[in-house]
Amino acid sequence: MPTQTLEPPTAPTAPQAPTRVTRGHGFLEHTLSKLRARKANALIPEPLRQGRILDIGCGSFPYFLTTTRFAEKHGVDKLVNVHDAVPGVQLRNFDTYASDRLPYESGYFDAVTMLAVFEHIRVDRLVMLITDIHRVLKPRGVYVMTTPAGWTGPVLDALKTVGAVSKEEIDEHEDSYSPAKVRAIMQRTPFDPAKTRIGHFELGMNLWMQAGR
Repeated sequence: MPTQTLEPPTAPTAPQAPTRVTRGHGFLEHTLSKLRARKANALIPEPLRQGRILDIGCGSFPYFLTTTRFAEKHGVDKLVNVHDAVPGVQLRNFDTYASDRLPYESGYFDAVTMLAVFEHIRVDRLVMLITDIHRVLKPRGVYVMTTPAGWTGPVLDALKTVGAVSKEEIDEHEDSYSPAKVRAIMQRTPFDPAKTRIGHFELGMNLWMQAGR
């Protein structure tokens, strides 16, 4: 009877942090996340990068934070697993429906971003959250956000149907926005309208906003 050669046991590999940028599936999700990250990075003044950034709604994997240059990077999301180590990024659990206040002291950040998150939050909670973003920003800091343009609802539904974007993400949209609608919300917060800029990108399918503290 032939002898059997036993292979030496292998050490278990450490669990890898998830790299999916959104919940659900969509073959365009990674590309869209890259475009949002590129636009957000272009809206952040270079001198601020010596300080701290906070990305709200960073996802189960903080893709944007891994692509941006900052001395110190923080991310919050209700889906974050704080035990998944992402080099150079500090993660915390945060749910805007469960807490009225971000878990940071006033004037802590040089920049705050919220990419494809605006549309997921009810207006009453959105006003409360943006007011608190103003609190945690330093003077001359910036708040940058992106959101789908209001007219894209039927387009997003079609993309969802063919599996191009995440059904889970699209089905959780609370509202859709035009520049005028975004400005109306911002007027209910402490941000100065004179320091707020809004524009379009991705062939007009998305809005961006940069609001100065």
